[in-house]
Amino acid sequence: MTHDPDAGATIDALALDPDRAGRIVFDARIPARPGRTATLGAPLGAPLAERVAARGIAGLWSHQAAAIDALRAGEHTVVATGTASGKSLCYQLPILDAVGEGATGTALLLFPTKALAQDQLRSMRSWLVPGVRAVTYDGDTPPEDRVWARRNANVVLTNPEMLHLGILPSHDRWATFLMRLEYVVVDELHSLRGIFGSHVALVLRRLRRLCARYGADPTFCFASATIGNPEELASALLGAPVTAITEDGAPAAARRFVFWQRPLLDEALGTRASANQETADLLAAFVADGHPTLAFTRSRRGAELVAAAARRTLERTDPARAERVAAYRAGYRADERREIEAALSEGSLLGVAATNALELGIDVGGLDAVVLNGFPGTLASLRQQAGRAGRSGRSAAAVLVAGDDQLDQWYAAHPEQLLERRAEAAVVNPDNPFVLRPHVACAANELPLRPEDEEWFGPNLDDAVRELVLADLLKPRDGRMFWAGRTPPAPAVGLRTGTSEEYALLTEDDGTGHRLIGTVDGARVHNVAHEGAIYLHRGRQFRVERLDEVDHAAWLEPADDLDEYTQPREETDIAIAATERSAPCGIGTAHLGRVVVSNRVIAYQRRRIGSGESLGVVDLDLAPRELDTRACWYTVPAASLVAAGVDPSRITGAVHAAEHALIGLLPLFTICDRWDVGGVSMALHPETGDPTIFIYDGYPGGAGIAELAFAELARHIAETLDLVRRCACDDGCPSCVQSPKCGNWNEYLDKAAAITLLDLLAD
Repeated sequence: MTHDPDAGATIDALALDPDRAGRIVFDARIPARPGRTATLGAPLGAPLAERVAARGIAGLWSHQAAAIDALRAGEHTVVATGTASGKSLCYQLPILDAVGEGATGTALLLFPTKALAQDQLRSMRSWLVPGVRAVTYDGDTPPEDRVWARRNANVVLTNPEMLHLGILPSHDRWATFLMRLEYVVVDELHSLRGIFGSHVALVLRRLRRLCARYGADPTFCFASATIGNPEELASALLGAPVTAITEDGAPAAARRFVFWQRPLLDEALGTRASANQETADLLAAFVADGHPTLAFTRSRRGAELVAAAARRTLERTDPARAERVAAYRAGYRADERREIEAALSEGSLLGVAATNALELGIDVGGLDAVVLNGFPGTLASLRQQAGRAGRSGRSAAAVLVAGDDQLDQWYAAHPEQLLERRAEAAVVNPDNPFVLRPHVACAANELPLRPEDEEWFGPNLDDAVRELVLADLLKPRDGRMFWAGRTPPAPAVGLRTGTSEEYALLTEDDGTGHRLIGTVDGARVHNVAHEGAIYLHRGRQFRVERLDEVDHAAWLEPADDLDEYTQPREETDIAIAATERSAPCGIGTAHLGRVVVSNRVIAYQRRRIGSGESLGVVDLDLAPRELDTRACWYTVPAASLVAAGVDPSRITGAVHAAEHALIGLLPLFTICDRWDVGGVSMALHPETGDPTIFIYDGYPGGAGIAELAFAELARHIAETLDLVRRCACDDGCPSCVQSPKCGNWNEYLDKAAAITLLDLLAD
C-alpha cells in the first residue's frame, strides 16, 4: 500500500470526515523556508576547517556565522533560533579552535541534564580534533575520573548544580583550568527562569569572580529556544551585556499547523470529550497513513493510555500497523528505551506516545508529524515540540489538541496567536535577598569578600553581608569578609528553591535504599507534599506516604495506576508589608510590592482524574507557614461593584473567580505556570478597605513574576475579561474561572459577577 508523503494529506482527510466536523478550528500552511549562508569574518584554523569540510558542511547558516564571529571577538552572545537550527555548531567550532592541538584554552559547558551533557560529549568527541580532551563532570563521575578531569581536561561538560557544589568551592584544584578558561556555554537558556534562573545567575557571578581572580575573562555563549527576551534574560543571568542573535538562517520544511478543539459534551458545564482519546485518534490516523509520528502527553499514565487507545483503533482498521505503536516514558529499563529508539530510527516503529517532560534520546530526524495533548504551557515549548517533525526536509504536520484550562481555551479563541504572537518573556530576580544572601555566603567561603565585589553581586551586597555578619557567619579582617561558619555553605543551598529550608522527596529504589527524585522548598511543602498528596514528577505519579518535618524529607511511593489526584484545602491570610508602586486600573487601582502570606493546609480532597468526582476528604493537622514574597494586587471600590449590579453577597464569588482567571492567563505574558504563583482574594481586605485580588510569587523573595504582571496589567485584564466572557458555560468551568490548585476547591465562584468586576478594572 502506498501513502502520500505529505502528512498534510492526513489532515485534509480528517477535515472531510463528517464525524469530526468542527474539530479543526485553525489550519495554517507554513511555506518552506530556504537556508541563508554566510562567510566567517576570519577563517577557522586549518585542522578544524578540514574536519568541517569532511562532514560535507559546504557553508554555515547566517546565524551560525554571526554567532561564531561574535564569540571569537570576545562578545558574550545568546543564540535564540528554532529547533534543529544548528545552535550547537555556534559554540562547538570556536571551542574546538581554542582548545585543539597547539592551543592552551579551556571551555566549560553547562547543561540542565546529564543526558544532554552526554549527548554533547559524544558530539564534541566525534570531531576527532587532535588535542581536545573533553569529559563530563557530574554526580556520576567516579573519583579517579574527577582527578583526571581536573588535571587534564580542556573541555568540561557539567550542570549548574555540579558547578555550584563541586567546582566553585574547590576552585584551587581547578586553578589551571580556570586561568585558561576562554568559553563558557549555558545551554537551554529558556529553562533558566524564576527561582532556578535566579540561583544560576548568582552561580555564574561566582564563576566570573573566581575567573577574574585567576586572570581569566571567559566569553559566554547562551543557547535558547525562541523566547520573548533572550538578550534581556541572558544579560540578567550574566550581569553583563549580551548580544542576541535571533534571525534563523537555517532552512525549514513546509508544514501544516492545526489547532484541534475537542467537542463539547455539556455546554452548560463546559465539559468536553477526552483529550487522551482525541490525541490517540490523531496518532492512529497519521500512523495509518504511514507517517512516523510523536504524540506528547502530559503524564506517564497518559502516554500509556494514548498508545493503547491508538493501537486499539488501528487493530480494527490496520492490524499490522497497530503493532508499530508504543509508549516511551521514564521508568522503562535502559535497554527497553534503546530498543524503542532503534525501532523508530529504522522505521519499524511508526507511532510513539511520550511524556513532554521526558528528555527524548530518540532520533527524531524522520518524523512527519507531532501531536500535542494540550498546550505545553509556553509558546517556546510549543514551537520546540512542533519543530521535532520535518527535519528530514519532507513536509510536516503539527496538531495541538486543546486542553481544558484557561490558556488552552484562550488560544482556541485566538488560534492565529500561536504563530503570530511573540514568545513569552522569562524573568529572573538575582536581587532576591533569599537567593542573594546564601550565594554571598558561598562566595565568601570561596574567596574572602571585598568592597569591589559589588561589581559581581550588585548594590545589595552590603545588606547581605550585614545580615551574614549579624548571624556570625562572616567575620571582618583586614578590610575583607571571611566565612566563619562551621561547615561549607554550598551543600545547604538548593538551586531550585528560594529558601535554605529544603525538603528532599525520596522513594524506595528497588528495595536497596532510597532515591532522591526531587526537592521542594519549605514554603510549598505543605501544599504539594503533605501526607496523602499525589505528586507528579517528570510524568510519573507518586503518593506521599510520610512527611518528616524534623529531617526535612517526604517519603513517596509510586502510584502510576491510581486514577486520582489531590487538592489541598487552605486557610490563607495576606498582609501588605510595603506598597512600592501603584497605577490606575479602570475605576480601580493596581499595586506592586512586598507581602507576607500566612497559609495553613487544613485538609485535602481526593478526586478521580477523568470525571473530577470526589473520593473523600481527609483532614490534616499542619502548622501555618509564612511566605515573604512579592505581589501584584488589584483593588476596586465596593460601591462601584454594587452600582454595577453586583449584590454585596456576591462580591466574594466575584473576586475569587476573577483571581482564578487572572492567574490562568498570566502565562500569556511570562514563562511561568499557575504553580509558580499563588492568589488570595477578599471581599474586604482589612488593609485596603476594598475588594482585593492578590497574585503573588510562590517563592520567598519573589522571582520577578509579580513585576511582569504589574507591567502588563492592562493587557492581562483585557485578555482575561475576553476569555471569561467568551466561555459558553453557565456558571464557570476549568476553561474560565475554575482552577486545579484552588485552596477552596473551587467553591464560592461567581462567573457573572467576575465579568462585571473585570470590566470595571479594564481600561
